[in-house]
Amino acid sequence: MFVLIAGAVAFLVLGVIAAYIFGAVQGYRRTASAQGYASLGEFLRAAPRTDADKREAVDMMMQGMVLCVLGLAFPPLLLVGVFPLYFGGRKVSYSAMGLGLINDAEQRDD
Repeated sequence: MFVLIAGAVAFLVLGVIAAYIFGAVQGYRRTASAQGYASLGEFLRAAPRTDADKREAVDMMMQGMVLCVLGLAFPPLLLVGVFPLYFGGRKVSYSAMGLGLINDAEQRDD
């Protein structure tokens, strides 16, 4: 009986994790297309240009940080949280360093 309950709880937890991953990826894709990026990868690699981009980067980083902390209790969340923590932290770092203020393509035309 205990094994059945433990299996049901594990299935429920994995279902919630899968639903969060799917929702987050869809949300990032919508944001990327709304901001004019060709793909999700391009959006994740781009340095933030506007204040809204910077806020999204901080939100992404904070979501990753929360998932990593929750990963101490539920280890699969640690693996899920590493990705938004990395990409959000990267964007915040670029913003703090002042990178991405000038488009590289515009600079090459000189």
